[in-house]
Parts: sequence; C-alpha cells; structure tokens
Amino acid sequence: MRAVFPAGPVSPARCYHPPALPNIKQQEKRVRQASRQRLENLRWKSTAKTLMRRLKEADGKDVETAHRDLVSWLDKAASHGALHKNTAARRKAQAAKLLTGKK
Repeated sequence: MRAVFPAGPVSPARCYHPPALPNIKQQEKRVRQASRQRLENLRWKSTAKTLMRRLKEADGKDVETAHRDLVSWLDKAASHGALHKNTAARRKAQAAKLLTGKK
C-alpha cells in the first residue's frame, strides 16, 4: 500500500517520524538529546535563511547592517556545528557578492 503525502510544502516538524522507542536507558537519553539538538540546528539554519532574505530585501544603510548580521550569524552557526564550515563560507561569499551588487 502506498502512503499518501500532503501536497505542498511540509513543515520540518511534520517530516520527523520518531523511531521505535529504545528499551535501554542510555539510548532513551540519546533520543532526547538528538531531538533537542535537531531543533537547535533547525533554529540556526532557519535564522541564517531569514538573514539572507533580509539582506536581499535591504537597501541603503540597511545593507551594511544586514550583511554584518548575516556574516556574524553564519560564523556562530559554523562554530556551533549547525552548519558545515564550507557551507558557511559559501553563503558568506554569496552575501558578499550581493553586497557589492547593491553598492
């Protein structure tokens, strides 16, 4: 039997299907930790996307501020492990290209 998926975008919270719960105490703890870490990583990534969108929409003096905020956030996200360092570097390069285009 085929599963029927809803049409359109699906929120990340709905994409997660919890596995069968473990019987071992340490594994129960790892499931709780992984859940918290997944949500925290989602927060870092989502905010990075929002800041990139704000940079694209910014104009005038707001461009410099938006760029500075984005670069700072990407560096923090990479240092926390939410984004790979090369991903952060690539997004910073894209932001710099946007910045030079808006000047």
